Amino acid sequence: MAKDLIKTLILILCFIFPLAAFSQSISRKGIIFKKDSTFSARINARIQTLYQGEYSIGDKSYEDGIQVRRARIKMEGFALSEQFEYKIELALSNSDMANSTVENSNSPNLVLDALTKWNFAPGFSLWFGQTKLPGNRERVISSQKMQFVDRSLLNARYNLDRDVGMQLHHTFSTGNITFKEIAALSMGEGRNITTGNKGGYDYTGRVEVYPLGEFKDDGDYFGSDLSREERPKLAVGLTYDFNDRASRERGQLGDFLSGSRDLKTFFADAMFKYRGFSVMTEFVDRETDGSAVVARNDAGDISEAFFTGTGFNLQGGYLIKSNVEVAGRYSSVNADNEIQQPDEKQWTLGFSKYFVDHTLKIQSDVSLLRENRQNSEVMYRFQVEIGF
Repeated sequence: MAKDLIKTLILILCFIFPLAAFSQSISRKGIIFKKDSTFSARINARIQTLYQGEYSIGDKSYEDGIQVRRARIKMEGFALSEQFEYKIELALSNSDMANSTVENSNSPNLVLDALTKWNFAPGFSLWFGQTKLPGNRERVISSQKMQFVDRSLLNARYNLDRDVGMQLHHTFSTGNITFKEIAALSMGEGRNITTGNKGGYDYTGRVEVYPLGEFKDDGDYFGSDLSREERPKLAVGLTYDFNDRASRERGQLGDFLSGSRDLKTFFADAMFKYRGFSVMTEFVDRETDGSAVVARNDAGDISEAFFTGTGFNLQGGYLIKSNVEVAGRYSSVNADNEIQQPDEKQWTLGFSKYFVDHTLKIQSDVSLLRENRQNSEVMYRFQVEIGF
């Protein structure tokens, strides 16, 4: 793994140094290289360092640790003209490079995004490569731009994550109302899969409506109202995903199973912001065609199953003028009875101090997790995010 990481860094440096011949600048949005109107590259790097402590109410034990939760390098820009864009994002920390998403592989999982975009007509863009699917809003929001230290229980159990394929994006407005539609066709087994497709393809469709107009600075896809919307802004989104003959327990994520099922996932979400106040809510429902249970052991207990059920998340916060925010979140997961997984509910209280928007900030939160109506764990987290 270390050798592969060193090779990757050398390749990055070999690419960056020739760009020094171009005009360049450093801003809050990264290091920008540009050669007239035929080429541009914006390079960003960031680090999240996390302390996490967990107190088990049942056995009264406490476990904690410090880790580099995320360390990433991202480059994006255009080639030939702004009609042709690209994006590359690499994960360099151990937690980001976990190889559980690659079947029968011990190689590090470096590539997050490797994507080209063709803006072939006004309001239309065709994407080809590996990136996030247009699933729930919370997952599409960058891990750099979250309102809390990390995402919710709903996202942890049901998100579509990244996949390889094609996406068609379209945006249009009627008066003050804006509509955005996305259609995606992907492999259905997640990122960095090098083996053949085990089942069918994955089909995803998403529609978003902005009845009060678009947000400032793409504020519909970052946590907290850092842009301090002067007028109320609302975004409502609906997503339907059909994973044909899925082979992993959560579609693009989780263990590979010995059998396959058609996975059907529905998301509904909304984001509201106004003068420092923000609210985001999500609902999900996932089901299979027939039984979600794939295999049982000799004792009759479930050994393999797809994760199906429903989930709900509601969070909100208020950002005062000193860029300090207090936020709260309630998240729940109700697994189908058939798969015999515990129902989970989590309450979280978070505090954030934004020094330079989401680029330099300190966040902490404390959560109470309840499984099957019993308090089971209290978790405290403290995280520092820094980047350029």
